[in-house]
Amino acid sequence: MHVPDGFIDAPTSAVTGVVAAGAIAVSLRGARRELDERTAPLAGLVAAFIFAVQMLNFPVAAGTSGHLLGGALAAILVGPYTGVLCVSVVLLLQGILFADGGLTALGVNITDMAIVTTVVAYAFFRGLVKVLPRSRRSVTVASFVAALVSVPAAALAFTFLYWIGGTTDIAIGKVATAMVGVHVLIGVGEAAITALTVGAVIAVRPDLVYGARGLTQRLKLRVHGELVDAPAAEPAPAPARSHRTLWITGLVTSLVLAGIVSFYASADPDGLEKVAADKGIDEKAKEHANSDSPLADYGVEDITNARVSGGLAGVIGVGVTVVAGSAVFWSVRRRRGDDASPTNTDTNTDTSV
Repeated sequence: MHVPDGFIDAPTSAVTGVVAAGAIAVSLRGARRELDERTAPLAGLVAAFIFAVQMLNFPVAAGTSGHLLGGALAAILVGPYTGVLCVSVVLLLQGILFADGGLTALGVNITDMAIVTTVVAYAFFRGLVKVLPRSRRSVTVASFVAALVSVPAAALAFTFLYWIGGTTDIAIGKVATAMVGVHVLIGVGEAAITALTVGAVIAVRPDLVYGARGLTQRLKLRVHGELVDAPAAEPAPAPARSHRTLWITGLVTSLVLAGIVSFYASADPDGLEKVAADKGIDEKAKEHANSDSPLADYGVEDITNARVSGGLAGVIGVGVTVVAGSAVFWSVRRRRGDDASPTNTDTNTDTSV
């Protein structure tokens, strides 16, 4: 659902750019509460994994493919604020390095693919885990439903933006029907990938899954004839080796997906490309400003072997994403440490007294 330049007019693109910048600013502050020394490295890895899986277009119907958007997966694994940042990092690098998603449409893409998917998915996820039994399986089920809903929600968001600032005169009802119809199907693939990934991480390190926090039932004690919650026991710290094993496994998986498996991805146009071509939305599409990038279209310039070119581009993308994402999240983590410094704590204490 990467929107290219020319689909949405300049005023609407500018407004979505402001919205995206504001959401990122809010997310940078919110992520300080979500990230710690364990989850900051995981956030960079989640961004790299989303980049890798987005290269794996899967067929849906009638010559159309889809790929992961990633908002639901990121929100459940590392938190909604950090999730917005994860997807935004991916979209920024895709636009600059790989000419995927217009640069003037970056605000549209972040609003649609990072903000809408993350907010909608996490809202549904939290609502479901409150009513489902408190178990790891419930987290996986809630992840599936939340991811499924997030994709047509993003399709509706694009339709709304097109209704406001579309550059071609197409009946909005036809656009909405086509976009939602195909993206419901793509949502099934998104839901399966999200649930499988969340379930796999929960199986080995449930303490690192943001959406699974607080799942354990509190022990009840009878005091003077009444049941009360027992004091919560401090969880045993996981060994550093466990952190490294998960991180290395995730990185290797991302490299294999982007560097090898991506060669077998569907070559059919994705949902937005198919609808745009069928309905005429792409009549005023513009060539990407970075179309001459050495990595444009997920291939390495001057390498003629398609398998090697695409695989190497995928590996480079994963590497750049994990480095850039980790740098962002460690910086946010350090800001949290600065905010909680002894000097700040003493100042707050003196003020309260």
